[in-house]
Amino acid sequence: MKITAHEEYGLRILLRIANCKDSEGLSIAQLSETEGLSFAYVAKMTRLLRLGDFIKSTPGNRGGYLLARSADSIAMKEVIKNLGGDLFDNEFCNSHNGGDVPRLCTNSADCSARTLWTMLQLVMDEFLERITLKDLIRPEHESAVILKKILENYKVEVNG
Repeated sequence: MKITAHEEYGLRILLRIANCKDSEGLSIAQLSETEGLSFAYVAKMTRLLRLGDFIKSTPGNRGGYLLARSADSIAMKEVIKNLGGDLFDNEFCNSHNGGDVPRLCTNSADCSARTLWTMLQLVMDEFLERITLKDLIRPEHESAVILKKILENYKVEVNG
């Protein structure tokens, strides 16, 4: 499993905005410079974050981006899905069917791999739902303590 560039850079940009103390927010140019990303790429990421209702723009020449809602109301599950989508969804099997006949998986009747990917998605969703942006906008050592506590208290309930 790999973290996509959209997920990594989008989260870094969101964290940068969440930590901003300036009432005008951070501009695309500022985000581009501090993150070492192209202006165009930051513009693309801020658009995705804005459409996901994580950030909002401030008007004027000095305008920038601020959080659209409180950091404790933004779950990482929401952010990751907005930036990169699910790791596994039902369309995955259609895209990787292994056969010559479109939309028919060679293992459609009995596929334990599908069960693995489904369970992995469930575990990730449950875990990421418990982590908020507020948990991550602290110094790394403090965030690590919080995330370890979440992991220690983590239990997934699987129906069926």
